[in-house]
Amino acid sequence: RYYYGDRRVFIISFDPNILNMLKENPFGQKNIADIKTSDAKLWLIGLQEGGRGYSSVKRIRGVVRPAFAMAVEDDLLRKNPFDFELADCLIDDSVKREAITLKQEREYLRFIKEDAHFRKFYDGIFILFKTGLRISELCGLTIRDIDLQEKTINVNKQLLYTGKKHAYIEDMTKTKAGMRILPMTGEVYEAFKRVISGRKKPKVEYIIDGVGGFLFLDDKGKPMVAYQWEKKFQHSVQKYNKIYKNELPRITPHIARHTYCTNQVKRQISVKTLQYLMGHEDVQTTLNVYTTVRSEDAKNEVERLEIMENIKKEMGKTNMEDAKKELVRLMCI
Repeated sequence: RYYYGDRRVFIISFDPNILNMLKENPFGQKNIADIKTSDAKLWLIGLQEGGRGYSSVKRIRGVVRPAFAMAVEDDLLRKNPFDFELADCLIDDSVKREAITLKQEREYLRFIKEDAHFRKFYDGIFILFKTGLRISELCGLTIRDIDLQEKTINVNKQLLYTGKKHAYIEDMTKTKAGMRILPMTGEVYEAFKRVISGRKKPKVEYIIDGVGGFLFLDDKGKPMVAYQWEKKFQHSVQKYNKIYKNELPRITPHIARHTYCTNQVKRQISVKTLQYLMGHEDVQTTLNVYTTVRSEDAKNEVERLEIMENIKKEMGKTNMEDAKKELVRLMCI
């Protein structure tokens, strides 16, 4: 049910989570007459960049859009700002994204480090794989966010890009969701040291929404944004696959994040600790990774036991040397 008051749209939803989110989000306090299509797109993009999945944002839009449709019918608005295709502004991440293997991660990082063109992006890519940062969080990092003495990363904002050369800062301190201070491993510490020492001071220090001193800059001295990193990943994998017979799968900044999360699960880190490290607003997101990894581990264990059972049978039939050869053969399958 929807009703209007003081030219704001109030939504009574059967989903209390969506209702509470709208109440707490600054977008929900706007006058409906002031909301343009570009505002609606920016808001949905911000929700996805803030950690919500495509399906979650789609569900939220599914609640809000009918409210604005009723406002149009009642002549409160001329046009529904939410009448657009989600594909115009959001990435459909509802398709399952697989983490890459440890061997693939090492091989990819080795290639980036040694390649004449891509090596300058090595530290940023390495940091993504070893911290689980969202790409918008990496883009939003400034010199002040990195404490080399305490070896910590202050994750408190995201740098988001909406196209048409427009970028803006999403201040995470307002909602607290995703805001965290991450510890650095020794390798991550060394990577940040190289980034800071190698950062060339631009002729003009770009300020976005009052924030400056961004760590990762492009060739023009502007802060790098998500799509630029995504292109680096895409082109580097394409180049690798043209050179080597054993091709790498699709790798993106989000797959780097998912790989980090998966690796932490395999190291048996606690759910609550991993939720904090990943900045997951909903613990269910973290639990979903645990369920997937544990299921795969169980499958691998069953296959391992089956292999061992076959080896025992072979050892009963033939001599030890033949059994050893069979072991090697089975392990290579």
